Amino acid sequence: MVAMDFVLSGAAACGACLFTNPLEVVKTRMQLQGELKTRGTYQVYYRNVFHAFYTIGKVDGLAGLQKGLLPGLVYQFFMNGVRLGSYAIIESSGYIHTNGRVSTAKTTIAGAAAGVVGAVMGSPVYLVKTHLQSQSTSSIAVGHQYKHQGMMHALAAIYREHGILGLWRGSSAAVPRVSVGSAAQLSTFSASKELVIDLQVFPKNSWLVALSAGMISSVVVVVAMTPFDVVSTRLYNQPVDHFGKGQLYKGFADCFAKTLRKEGLLGLYKGLGASYFRLGPHTILSLFFWDELRKVYRQFR
Repeated sequence: MVAMDFVLSGAAACGACLFTNPLEVVKTRMQLQGELKTRGTYQVYYRNVFHAFYTIGKVDGLAGLQKGLLPGLVYQFFMNGVRLGSYAIIESSGYIHTNGRVSTAKTTIAGAAAGVVGAVMGSPVYLVKTHLQSQSTSSIAVGHQYKHQGMMHALAAIYREHGILGLWRGSSAAVPRVSVGSAAQLSTFSASKELVIDLQVFPKNSWLVALSAGMISSVVVVVAMTPFDVVSTRLYNQPVDHFGKGQLYKGFADCFAKTLRKEGLLGLYKGLGASYFRLGPHTILSLFFWDELRKVYRQFR
């Protein structure tokens, strides 16, 4: 059952990724637009999520909206396989309950711990995914432009130039990003499921219970996670010198402070609409698939 928890969790996340990857491309571009520049001093290529979607499709073609899909799927399978799989094991052991009820503190700790493990494991592929999704035609390019030809080419190039540690560049932002997002997602999902069941809105084993809980969880995730997501995208995508050191930011705290100072609080919430359109459906779908796949497996085991 332990191995199957990881497989089902990874499969659920991949299913969600197939639908939401174009929105991940849009989110990445909007978060890099106007990097470290004050409002009105840079050209706006992407006015909002819908305009960005249209612009990328028009200039880069429909394939441009699925950039980074392969590393995205690999990342989702391993990162969320480990994250959700670890949480499922913690949940089934009874740790997250106190006196038969879901404990918010325990689910938050369990979600954050599971998120840290997943983030560290998936960091190299997330690095490549960010590079590929930011690559675009020069007329609508934002952020630093790498010239990777695909996932394996990118991994090999980074390893050749910066060694094994270069593949984990940016992980200082991945850990707080995923741990905060994971803690918010899994704690609110467990509590929301319990609330929906208590209110008897739907039958206890109905798929609508997981769907409703996922919808509630998605709002909390986006609000809590977006500032960390912006910092993470920028750290992963920044240009580096031949020693592998970032040329724009020294690390997570430096990126956070510079973005806040140059672009204000709204700079940390750049691409918020795109973040919800991406993270919202992804949270809903991945948690829904995860819950349903686990139910199916338990029935046929």
